[in-house]
Amino acid sequence: MPNVRIPTPLRSLTDGKNSVDIDAANVGDLVEKLNAAHPGFSERILDEDGDLRRFVNIYVDGEDIRYREGFDTEVGPGDEVSIVPSVAGG
Repeated sequence: MPNVRIPTPLRSLTDGKNSVDIDAANVGDLVEKLNAAHPGFSERILDEDGDLRRFVNIYVDGEDIRYREGFDTEVGPGDEVSIVPSVAGG
């Protein structure tokens, strides 16, 4: 079962947990199940079209899913999935 690391701004949706285990076959399935277990997650990381928001990155074992198979990127036992909101400043 993949372990999903939850960034600080989204921990209010996971009762303060910094990681959760979600049984999923790929990233798209993982996002759906994460939202089912923790309602409101999808609207924070997906846009109106169901695509990943520009300022959110998802990594599987350190690799950006945008450079892999996107939501079809497979996940499995022992994989670490990180949801990382971009940081902007100036």
